[in-house]
Amino acid sequence: MSLVAYILVLAFSGLIVGALARLLLPGPDPIGIGMTILVGLCGTFSAGLFSWYVLHWHGPQILLSVAFSMLTLWLFRRTRGTRYGPPR
Repeated sequence: MSLVAYILVLAFSGLIVGALARLLLPGPDPIGIGMTILVGLCGTFSAGLFSWYVLHWHGPQILLSVAFSMLTLWLFRRTRGTRYGPPR
């Protein structure tokens, strides 16, 4: 597989996982497609590390990826400090 195809597959999978996380986490998210892809990739990478080192399970888990992406999105909202975050 070429590098361009690999990057496109990563972007598509990040978009799917990030979109599911945004759909399942209530509240408005004024972020674009690029940030959605980054949230999905960060959640998938974190879920992979968690399943490898903590669960000792070495396989794909879409539910764990979406859960970690939701956690990433929640942390992003909390640290951003916009009007969509918690009241100050």
